[in-house]
Amino acid sequence: MQQEINRFIEHVKEASKNPEFVHHKWFVEYHLEIVEKIAFELCDIYEQADREFVRLLVWLHDYGKILDFDNQYEKTLSAGRNKLLQLGFDKETVDLAIESIEIMDRKEWSELETATIEIQIISSADAASHRTGPFMSLWWYENSGKDFRELMQDNINKSDKDWHRKMVLPEARKFCEQRRNFILEQNGQLPKSFIAGEKI
Repeated sequence: MQQEINRFIEHVKEASKNPEFVHHKWFVEYHLEIVEKIAFELCDIYEQADREFVRLLVWLHDYGKILDFDNQYEKTLSAGRNKLLQLGFDKETVDLAIESIEIMDRKEWSELETATIEIQIISSADAASHRTGPFMSLWWYENSGKDFRELMQDNINKSDKDWHRKMVLPEARKFCEQRRNFILEQNGQLPKSFIAGEKI
Protein backbone atom coordinates (compact mmCIF):
# COMPACT_ATOMS: atom_id res chain seq x y z
CA MET A 1 0.00 0.00 0.00
CA GLN A 2 2.97 2.31 0.49
CA GLN A 3 3.33 3.05 -3.23
CA GLU A 4 -0.35 3.92 -3.55
CA ILE A 5 -0.13 6.22 -0.52
CA ASN A 6 2.92 7.96 -1.97
CA ARG A 7 1.06 8.54 -5.23
CA PHE A 8 -1.92 9.93 -3.37
CA ILE A 9 0.31 12.27 -1.33
CA GLU A 10 1.90 13.62 -4.51
CA HIS A 11 -1.56 14.16 -5.96
CA VAL A 12 -2.73 16.03 -2.82
CA LYS A 13 0.38 18.21 -2.85
CA GLU A 14 -0.19 19.11 -6.48
CA ALA A 15 -3.92 19.77 -5.98
CA SER A 16 -3.11 22.01 -2.99
CA LYS A 17 -1.15 24.38 -5.25
CA ASN A 18 -4.31 25.44 -7.08
CA PRO A 19 -4.64 29.22 -6.55
CA GLU A 20 -8.41 28.80 -6.29
CA PHE A 21 -7.86 26.87 -3.04
CA VAL A 22 -7.92 29.55 -0.33
CA HIS A 23 -5.07 27.94 1.67
CA HIS A 24 -2.87 27.09 -1.34
CA LYS A 25 0.15 29.10 -0.14
CA TRP A 26 0.66 27.19 3.09
CA PHE A 27 -1.63 24.19 3.54
CA VAL A 28 0.81 21.37 2.86
CA GLU A 29 3.74 22.77 4.84
CA TYR A 30 1.88 24.24 7.79
CA HIS A 31 -1.00 21.81 8.14
CA LEU A 32 -0.76 18.41 6.45
CA GLU A 33 2.95 17.85 7.11
CA ILE A 34 2.49 18.89 10.75
CA VAL A 35 -0.53 16.59 11.15
CA GLU A 36 1.63 13.75 9.78
CA LYS A 37 4.48 14.47 12.22
CA ILE A 38 2.16 14.60 15.24
CA ALA A 39 0.30 11.48 14.06
CA PHE A 40 3.56 9.54 13.74
CA GLU A 41 4.63 10.61 17.22
CA LEU A 42 1.31 9.29 18.52
CA CYS A 43 1.93 6.07 16.57
CA ASP A 44 5.22 5.74 18.47
CA ILE A 45 3.17 5.74 21.69
CA TYR A 46 0.32 3.58 20.37
CA GLU A 47 2.43 0.95 18.67
CA GLN A 48 -0.58 -1.16 17.75
CA ALA A 49 -1.71 1.51 15.28
CA ASP A 50 -1.35 0.82 11.56
CA ARG A 51 1.10 3.57 10.57
CA GLU A 52 0.44 3.23 6.85
CA PHE A 53 -3.30 3.57 7.36
CA VAL A 54 -2.76 6.57 9.66
CA ARG A 55 -0.63 8.16 6.95
CA LEU A 56 -3.40 7.64 4.42
CA LEU A 57 -5.92 9.28 6.77
CA VAL A 58 -3.60 12.26 7.29
CA TRP A 59 -3.53 13.04 3.58
CA LEU A 60 -7.19 12.14 2.97
CA HIS A 61 -8.90 13.99 5.82
CA ASP A 62 -8.93 17.44 4.14
CA TYR A 63 -8.95 16.29 0.53
CA GLY A 64 -12.43 17.68 -0.12
CA LYS A 65 -11.45 21.05 1.35
CA ILE A 66 -8.72 21.33 -1.29
CA LEU A 67 -11.09 20.49 -4.14
CA ASP A 68 -14.28 22.28 -3.10
CA PHE A 69 -14.06 24.29 0.12
CA ASP A 70 -17.80 24.93 0.38
CA ASN A 71 -18.68 21.24 0.03
CA GLN A 72 -15.58 19.79 1.61
CA TYR A 73 -17.06 16.97 3.67
CA GLU A 74 -19.14 15.51 0.85
CA LYS A 75 -16.25 16.00 -1.59
CA THR A 76 -13.81 14.09 0.61
CA LEU A 77 -16.16 11.13 0.69
CA SER A 78 -17.01 11.09 -3.03
CA ALA A 79 -13.91 12.40 -4.81
CA GLY A 80 -11.65 10.86 -2.17
CA ARG A 81 -13.15 7.42 -2.70
CA ASN A 82 -12.88 7.73 -6.49
CA LYS A 83 -9.26 8.94 -6.40
CA LEU A 84 -8.12 6.19 -4.05
CA LEU A 85 -9.74 3.51 -6.22
CA GLN A 86 -8.22 5.09 -9.33
CA LEU A 87 -4.76 4.94 -7.73
CA GLY A 88 -5.10 1.22 -7.08
CA PHE A 89 -6.13 1.00 -3.43
CA ASP A 90 -8.22 -2.09 -2.74
CA LYS A 91 -11.91 -1.52 -2.07
CA GLU A 92 -11.74 -2.76 1.52
CA THR A 93 -9.04 -0.20 2.40
CA VAL A 94 -10.93 2.59 0.63
CA ASP A 95 -14.19 1.75 2.42
CA LEU A 96 -12.42 1.69 5.78
CA ALA A 97 -10.63 4.99 5.07
CA ILE A 98 -13.84 6.74 4.02
CA GLU A 99 -15.72 5.36 7.03
CA SER A 100 -12.88 6.54 9.31
CA ILE A 101 -13.01 10.07 7.90
CA GLU A 102 -16.81 10.12 8.31
CA ILE A 103 -16.40 9.26 12.00
CA MET A 104 -13.72 11.91 12.45
CA ASP A 105 -15.78 14.57 10.68
CA ARG A 106 -18.82 14.01 12.92
CA LYS A 107 -16.72 15.22 15.87
CA GLU A 108 -18.79 13.27 18.40
CA TRP A 109 -16.65 12.76 21.52
CA SER A 110 -18.41 9.57 22.65
CA GLU A 111 -17.94 8.06 19.20
CA LEU A 112 -14.31 9.14 18.86
CA GLU A 113 -13.23 7.84 22.26
CA THR A 114 -14.43 4.35 21.32
CA ALA A 115 -13.22 4.50 17.70
CA THR A 116 -10.18 2.66 16.37
CA ILE A 117 -6.81 3.96 17.51
CA GLU A 118 -6.08 5.14 13.96
CA ILE A 119 -9.17 7.39 14.00
CA GLN A 120 -8.28 8.69 17.47
CA ILE A 121 -4.77 9.47 16.27
CA ILE A 122 -5.84 11.37 13.16
CA SER A 123 -8.55 13.32 15.01
CA SER A 124 -6.18 14.25 17.84
CA ALA A 125 -3.28 15.06 15.51
CA ASP A 126 -5.47 17.27 13.33
CA ALA A 127 -6.73 19.18 16.37
CA ALA A 128 -3.21 19.49 17.80
CA SER A 129 -1.83 20.79 14.51
CA HIS A 130 -4.06 23.86 14.76
CA ARG A 131 -2.02 24.89 17.81
CA THR A 132 1.32 24.31 16.11
CA GLY A 133 3.17 26.67 13.81
CA PRO A 134 1.40 29.69 12.27
CA PHE A 135 -2.03 28.08 11.76
CA MET A 136 -4.05 30.57 13.85
CA SER A 137 -2.15 33.58 12.49
CA LEU A 138 -2.81 32.48 8.93
CA TRP A 139 -6.55 32.73 9.62
CA TRP A 140 -6.03 36.44 10.31
CA TYR A 141 -3.95 36.80 7.15
CA GLU A 142 -6.65 35.20 4.99
CA ASN A 143 -9.53 37.07 6.64
CA SER A 144 -7.99 40.51 7.12
CA GLY A 145 -11.25 42.21 6.11
CA LYS A 146 -12.99 41.00 9.28
CA ASP A 147 -13.15 43.03 12.48
CA PHE A 148 -10.37 41.94 14.84
CA ARG A 149 -12.85 40.92 17.55
CA GLU A 150 -14.60 38.62 15.10
CA LEU A 151 -11.25 37.10 14.16
CA MET A 152 -10.39 36.53 17.82
CA GLN A 153 -13.75 34.84 18.38
CA ASP A 154 -13.15 32.66 15.30
CA ASN A 155 -9.89 31.43 16.80
CA ILE A 156 -11.50 30.77 20.20
CA ASN A 157 -14.31 28.83 18.52
CA LYS A 158 -11.82 26.76 16.52
CA SER A 159 -9.76 26.05 19.63
CA ASP A 160 -12.84 25.07 21.65
CA LYS A 161 -14.16 22.75 18.95
CA ASP A 162 -10.82 20.97 18.70
CA TRP A 163 -10.41 20.70 22.47
CA HIS A 164 -13.92 19.59 23.36
CA ARG A 165 -14.85 17.53 20.30
CA LYS A 166 -11.73 16.15 18.58
CA MET A 167 -8.66 15.79 20.80
CA VAL A 168 -9.38 12.50 22.54
CA LEU A 169 -5.88 11.15 23.18
CA PRO A 170 -4.42 12.26 26.53
CA GLU A 171 -0.90 12.70 25.13
CA ALA A 172 -2.15 15.21 22.57
CA ARG A 173 -4.14 17.04 25.24
CA LYS A 174 -1.12 17.25 27.53
CA PHE A 175 1.01 18.60 24.67
CA CYS A 176 -1.64 21.21 23.81
CA GLU A 177 -2.91 22.40 27.20
CA GLN A 178 -0.49 25.31 27.58
CA ARG A 179 -0.83 26.13 23.88
CA ARG A 180 -4.61 26.23 24.28
CA ASN A 181 -4.36 28.67 27.19
CA PHE A 182 -1.97 30.84 25.19
CA ILE A 183 -4.33 30.89 22.19
CA LEU A 184 -7.22 31.91 24.44
CA GLU A 185 -5.09 34.70 25.93
CA GLN A 186 -3.91 35.87 22.49
CA ASN A 187 -7.54 36.12 21.49
CA GLY A 188 -8.75 38.22 24.40
CA GLN A 189 -9.50 35.75 27.21
CA LEU A 190 -7.00 37.18 29.68
CA PRO A 191 -6.08 35.46 32.96
CA LYS A 192 -7.14 37.00 36.28
CA SER A 193 -3.49 37.65 37.05
CA PHE A 194 -0.36 37.47 34.96
CA ILE A 195 2.49 36.88 37.43
CA ALA A 196 0.60 34.54 39.76
CA GLY A 197 -0.76 32.71 36.76
CA GLU A 198 -4.40 32.44 37.79
CA LYS A 199 -6.56 31.21 34.95
CA ILE A 200 -9.65 32.97 33.68
